[in-house]
Amino acid sequence: MAKSYFDDAGKIHVPAPPSARILSLVPSLTELLFDIGLGAQVVGRTNFCVHPAAAVSEIPSVGGTKRIDLEKVYELNPSYALVNIDETPKTLAQELKDLGIEVIVTHPISVTDNRKLFRLVGGLFGALPAAEKMTDAFDTALANLRGRAKSWSKRRILYLIWQKPWMSISAETYIASVLAEANWKVINYPSKKRYPKITLDDTLIEQVDLVLFSTEPFPFTKKHIDRFRQDFPDHGHKAKLIDAEMVSWYGSRAITGLRFLTEFADGISS
Repeated sequence: MAKSYFDDAGKIHVPAPPSARILSLVPSLTELLFDIGLGAQVVGRTNFCVHPAAAVSEIPSVGGTKRIDLEKVYELNPSYALVNIDETPKTLAQELKDLGIEVIVTHPISVTDNRKLFRLVGGLFGALPAAEKMTDAFDTALANLRGRAKSWSKRRILYLIWQKPWMSISAETYIASVLAEANWKVINYPSKKRYPKITLDDTLIEQVDLVLFSTEPFPFTKKHIDRFRQDFPDHGHKAKLIDAEMVSWYGSRAITGLRFLTEFADGISS
C-alpha cells in the first residue's frame, strides 16, 4: 500500500501520479515547489508568487491569494491545489474542490512545522529525497541560530504588519515562532486575534525593546522608520526595518530566513 500523508486540515492524501498538475495559491509554497524540483508540474500561481522570478514569470497567474479567476483555473486544468488556512478563504478552497481539484491544505504555526511541510509536499509529488535534503539544511540552519542565541539577551518585540490601522502579530503566529528562536518574544495584547489592531503610542512602545517594521504585507520602508523616530524620539533607537519574507515565509525560504535572522539578531545584540 502506498504511504499516505495528512495535510493541515486532517485530510489524508496518497502520492500523486507523475502527471500531477499543480496550482499554487501561496507564494512561499510556489517557491518551495521549484526549490524541491517540482517546478515543471506547476501550471498556475498567484500574482504574489514572485520567487524564483525567472521561472514563475513563465507560469500563468490566476489572480490574488484571496480571489482568483476560476475560468482561468478551469482552462489550466490543475489536478492539485496548494492552499493555506490563513491565506486562502474557505469558500475559495471549496470552489476548487467543486472543480474536481484535490486541495492540499497547509498551516505552519511553528518554525519546526517546516519539516512536516517539506515531507508532505515531497512525499505527495515524488520528491522525497529532495525533501529530506532540504530538511537537513533546515535543521543545520536552526541549530546554528539556536547556538548563537544562547549568548543573546531576551527582548520584547513589537512587530508591525500594517498601517492605518496599525496591526501587529500575536504569539500564536508563525512569525512569532521564528522570532522566538532569537530570544525575541512578541508582547501580549488583550485581543485574541492572531493579527490584532493596535494603538501605536508611548504606553505600548515603552513595553518593548524593539519595534520591527516589516516589509510586507504593508511595504514599510526607511521613511516610516524616520517618521517613527520623529514621533517617538525617546524610542527611536528601537525601530528596525526587517525583511518580512525572511521571517514570515515558510517552506524553502525558511532556511534562508533562519540564516538571515541569525545575522540580523547578532548585529542587534552585539
